[in-house]
Amino acid sequence: MVNDPFKALSHPIRRGIVEQLAAGPAPVGEATAGFGVSKPAISKHLKVLEETGVVTRVVEGRTHWVSLEPEVLGEAADWMERQRALWGRLFDVVDEYLKEEGPK
Repeated sequence: MVNDPFKALSHPIRRGIVEQLAAGPAPVGEATAGFGVSKPAISKHLKVLEETGVVTRVVEGRTHWVSLEPEVLGEAADWMERQRALWGRLFDVVDEYLKEEGPK
């Protein structure tokens, strides 16, 4: 499950869409404007974002609204924080070892 947000954010266009949606829900056209790719390409990127749960879509009449699901990204952020803490401790151990050994 934690891999899904990473898959969603693995492409710069999808990251850009997520950044635009951080301001709040938006019609698909607004959320995907300015990326310089075709509508079919945008549709594929939105499909990945929706399949991974990072974005949800609501249809109101002819307007498709997309919104960010921050709790899904929160799971990835939590995982990264645990990894950062683990690696920080490991580097501290290595640092202490190197200080004890000193130059020879």
